[in-house]
Amino acid sequence: MPELIRPSTVLPAIRKPFTLQTEDGLGLIGEVASPEVERIGSILCLHPNPAGGGMMDSHVYKKAANRLPAMAGIEIIRFNTRGTKSQAGQSQGEYDNGVSEKYDVEAAIKYCFEDLKVEKLWVMGWSFGTDLALKYARDPRILGLILLSPPLKYSDPSELPFWAADGRPITALIPEHDEYLKPDEATKAFAVIPQIKLISVDEAKHLWVGEPMVHRVLSEVVNIVAPSKLPLALEF
Repeated sequence: MPELIRPSTVLPAIRKPFTLQTEDGLGLIGEVASPEVERIGSILCLHPNPAGGGMMDSHVYKKAANRLPAMAGIEIIRFNTRGTKSQAGQSQGEYDNGVSEKYDVEAAIKYCFEDLKVEKLWVMGWSFGTDLALKYARDPRILGLILLSPPLKYSDPSELPFWAADGRPITALIPEHDEYLKPDEATKAFAVIPQIKLISVDEAKHLWVGEPMVHRVLSEVVNIVAPSKLPLALEF
């Protein structure tokens, strides 16, 4: 008998821990959750600010890893940036306000292409992770960016024209009640990037709390990476 998808639901996937080595000599822990069958696409997840409790297991990312490999054929790659701790352990180094994290993002992208042999990679940032994506996820092999609750706090406006000239697709989900960047503000802030798709999500907050909000976020993600897999099931 079918069961409802719940916050604790874990669907089948091939799950493997890994350790990244950064250019400046740190070991970062992570996990890849791959589909048991066809891999339609892969997403590298950059987590929220560890200074506020963000980590690779922040709930939207954990649920993406628990569900999307089985539901949509999407591989989810998560890791802890320097100094960040989660249930899987703690990455070496210390939090650096988005500066030395450059090496973390670059090491993760290299791992995706060289070790995992990813063919279709998107980079998804959430909050602090969106700033890391905008600043450092510029490898030309990346297909595009997915931004959840971008605060534009650790990136500089002068960095946005790169993406305008680059032309790769960017989709940003902007919560109606975000305490950092609301939809009207996002429209102005991202106006320099003509190809960006801004999606205002009614009733949402910065942390996407609640199963309906998680389902909305994951559905938007699947619409980008594997649209043929929509709609996402509510039961399994």
